[in-house]
Amino acid sequence: MDTRLSIDNIFKTIGIPSGIHPAVSTGMNWQRGAGEKTFHIHSPIDKTEIGQVQSASEADFEMLIAEAKKAYQVWSALPAPKRGEIIRQYGEVLRKYKEPLGQLVSIEMGKILQEGLGEVQEMIDICDFAVGLSRQLYGLTMQSERYEHRMMEQWHPLGIVGIISAFNFPVAVWSWNAALAAVCGNVCIWKPSEKTPFTAIACQYLLREVLKSNQLPEGVFSLIIGDASIGQAMSAHPDVALVSATGSTRMGKAVAVTVAARLGKSLLELGGNNAIIIAEDANLDMAIRSTVFGAVGTCGQRCTSTRRLIVHKSRYDEVKARLVAAYEKLPIGNPLESSALVGPLVDEAAEQSFFKALENVQKEGGKLITGGKKANTGLAGCYVQPAIVEAENHYHTVQEETFAPILYLIAYEGPVEVAIAMQNAVKQGLSSSIFTNRMQEAEKFLSWRGSDCGIANVNIGTSGAEIGGAFGGEKDTGGGRESGSDSWRAYMRRQTNTVNYGSSLPLAQGIRFDI
Repeated sequence: MDTRLSIDNIFKTIGIPSGIHPAVSTGMNWQRGAGEKTFHIHSPIDKTEIGQVQSASEADFEMLIAEAKKAYQVWSALPAPKRGEIIRQYGEVLRKYKEPLGQLVSIEMGKILQEGLGEVQEMIDICDFAVGLSRQLYGLTMQSERYEHRMMEQWHPLGIVGIISAFNFPVAVWSWNAALAAVCGNVCIWKPSEKTPFTAIACQYLLREVLKSNQLPEGVFSLIIGDASIGQAMSAHPDVALVSATGSTRMGKAVAVTVAARLGKSLLELGGNNAIIIAEDANLDMAIRSTVFGAVGTCGQRCTSTRRLIVHKSRYDEVKARLVAAYEKLPIGNPLESSALVGPLVDEAAEQSFFKALENVQKEGGKLITGGKKANTGLAGCYVQPAIVEAENHYHTVQEETFAPILYLIAYEGPVEVAIAMQNAVKQGLSSSIFTNRMQEAEKFLSWRGSDCGIANVNIGTSGAEIGGAFGGEKDTGGGRESGSDSWRAYMRRQTNTVNYGSSLPLAQGIRFDI
């Protein structure tokens, strides 16, 4: 397979003019970046170079800020339902190009095609959600203690929202932020991962066409491709009201410190060390299927990937045997082929991390029971056999997130509270699950003394969230919430109003101040 030819065909299908994509870095006029670096982009599938992007400079970023500030004056003045209509049109464009965009995600990131298509569907879904939301940005009315006074609360846009996205979901997580931020009245500047710029370019191109057809300034949505210096500039810039950053905990802490130093707002979606608890009476057919998908989907490169499996001792041997049998049959290969369920790791650094973690956990006493080797696919990408390791929860390697398909198999004895304590005994707090048929165990898991994660599921796995619920986690996961529920409030500022419609001026708390 010639992945370069494939990406050229995809861009042609979408309508992107030939020759644009090797040099694009900023989103206003598709101009060449002024940075010194050239990113050589290789497909994880076979390491074929699929294009080059000249990095943007901080001067490019300042130009986008200026354009965004002008666009904000136009965009924020539109009624929210009118802004929702623009997002609806974008959702229709995504429907039209779902197949090529899904292929592009797979070629550039390496996830299997079903997941690539699913990611584009997630963009479509959040556009639908945002359209409805545009008519539901509700405030409140409150009762005043003073005669002939009315109190109310309303919400206003923030201004410029900066979005830093990661390679593993190159378009979906951006759309969670951009669609909601936009209907709330904000303008957005997107810095995608430099590992996956072409999916961003394709999405930006289609969005620009929607803006142009509606005679709206293109600076409502901007794109800038660069290294960490661009992220640092975005975090430090006083005109960026909110920085939404998805990535490692290390990166998120750096963003948080920089944004906090100027008293800005940050929304952080960081690491996960997610566990599934398999209780004594769990339905193993469901539990095994969910575990395998959670552990090997996207080759273990999801923030919600299942990394720890905490199994009641009475079911441990059966779970272990069934998992090993499932892993030994996993079809590993070209993610564009329908037969493959596991594609490649994104690059050599990820592969090295995979093997280093396996080496370290075995030094601590862990036992590798299947996988953990390079997979022979006949392709040049970083294909590995997903690994299962018998381990203890307190091992240092188990406590850390390894962005690769390693599942740690851990036994517990006693009541479910023991398993919950083990699940919580890590620094991260993103996603968690329990498989049980006992109502009491399920309710304990969901109670305030149960899972300490932002996502807690019963009889489904840790991976594969719907856009209707707020997505995010606690502790080292950063505390941010994106996507559904009332996550829109992160992109707006709250304002309390008091209106005196009388002819006197009573003070609150009955204070007298006569002059």
